[in-house]
Amino acid sequence: MREVTIWSEEFGAATDEPILLIMGSMSQGILWPDELVGRLTAGGRRVIRYDHRDTGQSGTVDFAAEPYTWEDIKDDVYRVMDAHGLESAHVVGHSAGGLLGQFVAVERPERVRSLTVVAASPLGGGEGQVLVRALMGQPQPEGSLPEPSPAFVDFYRALMAAPPPQGRRAVIDGMIAEQRLLHGAGLPFDEDAARRLQEQVYDRARDLSAVANHRLAGAAGPDFEPVGVLHQVKAPTLVIEGSHEPVKQGHGAIIAERIPGARLMIVAGMGHTLPPETHEELAAAILTHTGRTPGA
Repeated sequence: MREVTIWSEEFGAATDEPILLIMGSMSQGILWPDELVGRLTAGGRRVIRYDHRDTGQSGTVDFAAEPYTWEDIKDDVYRVMDAHGLESAHVVGHSAGGLLGQFVAVERPERVRSLTVVAASPLGGGEGQVLVRALMGQPQPEGSLPEPSPAFVDFYRALMAAPPPQGRRAVIDGMIAEQRLLHGAGLPFDEDAARRLQEQVYDRARDLSAVANHRLAGAAGPDFEPVGVLHQVKAPTLVIEGSHEPVKQGHGAIIAERIPGARLMIVAGMGHTLPPETHEELAAAILTHTGRTPGA
């Protein structure tokens, strides 16, 4: 398989405690807000964020010719750490990035100083199957993860039934509508700020359509998520969930229950995104958590 170039950037002093930020599926690293990154850097952290393969400035792949799986996306985490000379780091993952962080913490515990999981599902919880059943209107088996909100299901059913938007303005309008949904109803939605962000996402992408390869990667290999392994996580773990999470409400409590010693934090008003109103609280929690050492 051809090696894919991964774009990354870092902030802060090289001697500071390193934090690796892992964004969710089909998402660019710049969705980690500059203000939040700045607060972490001001708190004495060396912060690294990156674009997943097939997003933003990272390399894109002809998936039909060179398919990959989420195992490969997970291995990109190690590649980024190696490129920045890090034997280990504090890992902070959002949504699917939180799944990646959990997997890395299980697979290579020596590389994870601490783990922070934001707006994520538990590793091995079958999140993808829950989502598919919800969109198809099928009942969830007993013991399944809580399913997304009705508004989320209705939005994506309509999206799947509609023709793809054409042209820059229409595509960005669709991206803003999705961001509004994921933002949730707990805090005011700043449409002007959302437009500026999504215009940046659109304009810096090498190939915006390539993000769909992440969905293909989920079906290209064996199950990415090993079941029943979260008790093996040794890193001090902080789990963060918004009170108005529209996608994974209640999933954070399950992660915190399965990882020994993990702490659950609920952020009032937050949905599935990282709006400015939450930056101070999130940064303070992450700075406190990344100041800990294993066993402390």
